[in-house]
Amino acid sequence: MLLAPRVKLQPEQVDLCRLVEVKRLARKLKREGGRIDVVILNAGIGGWEGLNWGLAIWMILTDWVNATTWPTYKKPGVGWVTRSQMDSNHDNNSKPANGHARGGIKQDQEQEPPLGEVFCANVFGHYVLTHELAPLLSGRGDEGARGRIIWLSSLEAYAHSLHVEDLQAIENRQAYESSKRITDILAMSSDCASTKPWVDTFLCAQHGDQQGKQDAQDTANRVDRTPKQYLAHPGICATAIMPLSTFMQLLFVAGLYISRWLGSPWHTVTSYSGAHAPVWLALSSQTEIDEEEERKGKGKWGSGTDMWGNNLVLRTEVEGWGWTGRVGESVRSKGRWKGAKDLTVEATQEFELTARDVWKQMEELRREWDGRLGEVTD
Repeated sequence: MLLAPRVKLQPEQVDLCRLVEVKRLARKLKREGGRIDVVILNAGIGGWEGLNWGLAIWMILTDWVNATTWPTYKKPGVGWVTRSQMDSNHDNNSKPANGHARGGIKQDQEQEPPLGEVFCANVFGHYVLTHELAPLLSGRGDEGARGRIIWLSSLEAYAHSLHVEDLQAIENRQAYESSKRITDILAMSSDCASTKPWVDTFLCAQHGDQQGKQDAQDTANRVDRTPKQYLAHPGICATAIMPLSTFMQLLFVAGLYISRWLGSPWHTVTSYSGAHAPVWLALSSQTEIDEEEERKGKGKWGSGTDMWGNNLVLRTEVEGWGWTGRVGESVRSKGRWKGAKDLTVEATQEFELTARDVWKQMEELRREWDGRLGEVTD
């Protein structure tokens, strides 16, 4: 009851791999008006086809905590792409932007390009939806509160999993991990001067005349109402993202508890505990979060627990960013990936260059699909 005045939940269903549905949902929400305070971008798929049981047993017997935190024994699906975005179900509901072929397909376009399924479900669908909802997140309301975009990542967001020349990870054997690395990069670099040109266009959907006047007034008064982007992850919890039988799922849950008792801070086990960090980011005061990130640097906020299962919010290391984005930061050994390296100036420079490339490609891809889909109606 105490949260009733603060939180309004409105359930909506959308397939993030169907961009027309994503845009249609955004159109519906904008038509209803009001304001969105927080978007938590949590949905996704794993893209795995099974486990390498021999490797899994070996890793668990030789290094239990590492094996249940950063597993390398999952069998990936490769070449997974979405169904056509231009099928007949969409043609009757899409109006081409250029007035040519139905569904927004240009006449000189011979074939629709593939769209990576894991990439679309985990990153791009969220990206398109957030761009479309930008007018509702722009902080128009009492006391100029700013909207919050909370990206959900993973402990498995390895730098080596991302190949910028294959951003959608269609040919990549680590499509899930690549999508989470992109998530890390988008959120952590969202305040960097080098990515600002693309971040600005990402957060600049059409506002309408009245809101446009408010934008001009805000600029004159130096009021920054741009939505803030944050990064979180749920730790290691038992969900249906990995296809396991009921018996194996029970063994998996038992293994997570053992890892917690062995000292891992990341084994939240339940989705309820896994939601602790994003909920903290959503409900804490803007001042509290921003002062923390101003004082100690922008962070990746992870859901964790102590040995007894008490929920914690813990900063999490990001390759090329560290815990705070600042070289020379103190290094914490507990809960650290074995492949992690101390942050260097060279690593931060490489991270920033990669971030520029990722933001640029994401905006180019969004504009490309905007043009291909055309104006989406109900």
